[in-house]
Amino acid sequence: MYIAITFVIAFVALLLVFWGGKVLLKGNWLLGFLRGTVGLLFLAGALLIVLVALDVYSYRNLANEHSVGTVSFERLGDQHFMVKFADEDGISQEFQLYGDQWQLDARMLKWKGALARWGIEPAYRLDRLSGRYLTLQDERNKQRSVYALGQSEYGVDVWNLLRGMDSSVPVVDAVYGSATFLPMQDGAVYEVRISHTGLLARPLNQQAQSALNEWR
Repeated sequence: MYIAITFVIAFVALLLVFWGGKVLLKGNWLLGFLRGTVGLLFLAGALLIVLVALDVYSYRNLANEHSVGTVSFERLGDQHFMVKFADEDGISQEFQLYGDQWQLDARMLKWKGALARWGIEPAYRLDRLSGRYLTLQDERNKQRSVYALGQSEYGVDVWNLLRGMDSSVPVVDAVYGSATFLPMQDGAVYEVRISHTGLLARPLNQQAQSALNEWR
């Protein structure tokens, strides 16, 4: 579905390039400053639309609840853990987190109005992995750790632009989906799943379950 959306956006961009080029090449545009300005605006609009399309393409379709990966922990020291995150494609990354708890965040695009009625599903992109201390004193004074898992690579961040517009965009909402902060424990393994309401982490082994039982 998002390949189709990207294709439509790219097609609009090509039309703008065509119209912009046609305006620029028609006659002597040096004597028609207005014509040249309009043509350049068409080309600039086409470039912006292409960048928007590339950013939207980085999001994944969310049709049904499914796993986005697993998170496992190895203790390196007091309130210091090596974290391995393996995503749904089997690609693994390792991070050092400081604190007592961890959280995974995702950016979500939720369509509304006509687009929702047409059956276009929400989209998501994993955003960041972070650690947190239990006490406010530790949170203020000890080392913090936050890692980006995804980013907009072409200079246009559609999600942030939509967030800045609040609820003024009639067709889409940009929201955070965050797994609840959960305890880090040596040997613990969690599965992270995503649904239309956000992220949910579930224990996969006894260490993770024991950590949850003690935390609660």
